[in-house]
Amino acid sequence: MEKRNHTVLSEFILMGITDHPDLQAPFFGLFFIIYVTSVMGNLGMITLTKMDSRLQTPMYFFLRHLAFIDLGYSTAVGPKMLVNFVVNQNSIPYNWCATQLAFFIFFIISELFVLSAMACDRYVAICNPLLYTLVMSQKVCWVLVAIPYVYSASLSLITTIKIFISSFCGYNVISHFYCDSLPLLTLICSSTHEVELIVLIFSAFNLVSSLLIILVSYILILVAILRMNSAEGRHKAFSTCGSHLTVVVLLYGTLFFMYVQPKSSHSFDTDKMASVFYTLVIPMLNPMIYSLRNKDVKCALHRMWKNLCKFST
Repeated sequence: MEKRNHTVLSEFILMGITDHPDLQAPFFGLFFIIYVTSVMGNLGMITLTKMDSRLQTPMYFFLRHLAFIDLGYSTAVGPKMLVNFVVNQNSIPYNWCATQLAFFIFFIISELFVLSAMACDRYVAICNPLLYTLVMSQKVCWVLVAIPYVYSASLSLITTIKIFISSFCGYNVISHFYCDSLPLLTLICSSTHEVELIVLIFSAFNLVSSLLIILVSYILILVAILRMNSAEGRHKAFSTCGSHLTVVVLLYGTLFFMYVQPKSSHSFDTDKMASVFYTLVIPMLNPMIYSLRNKDVKCALHRMWKNLCKFST
């Protein structure tokens, strides 16, 4: 029994996205393209909003942190998933599994509250434009991202420690393509009631509280837009919020589907597809959504391209 437990504590086996050999190569190619596109897009957004002098505003400050977070949680999952497509046994060391879970929880919770901060930023910009630079000072912006980072790190550590100090059974196969809390709970021999309660309560709190901030902000924004006399002003306000709303709908819809449901109703195959969407597809789409729908970003890209062309010649 001691030998069996020692084996369990040394590594886990990830089942991956599919067990069909014929699909391994096509999936590797598809997800490699998605991940590389995500990395390039988010690194590009970070670089652009950092270097371009015209993008040194609170809106792009938050956008830079959103890109950093997207890059973080896609990288926490993507490389290991790609490696698993080309190796015979999809094993992950015990400590690496815990680290992957901790980083993933940290980044995904941070994203929720940074999106909330972005909604507050849009509210101030549209409803109180004259006070915008005063209210959304650099200090306030840093507080609005520092609090989510500290909170997310604390919750990530609590959840990860609670799961990994539990007693795991001899079966060490995780029915997923990365170390997530829900599949790991099914491998625990001891009572999981406390950990399940922590995951459920905090998942619901994080989703509902952050979404509530966004909804209240946008209700106030909508009221302000409807009071505008200028059709051009209304169009500009709507276009400013459009990209953020698109990202919010994609992420929150997927996460509500994944986490705010009883354990008994979970289907791991369905969860895998939802997980692929929010761990890899959404981080790839976010830079595209903000660059394609944002005139300032497109102009900044054009200026950067011109500068690169001049430098190369």
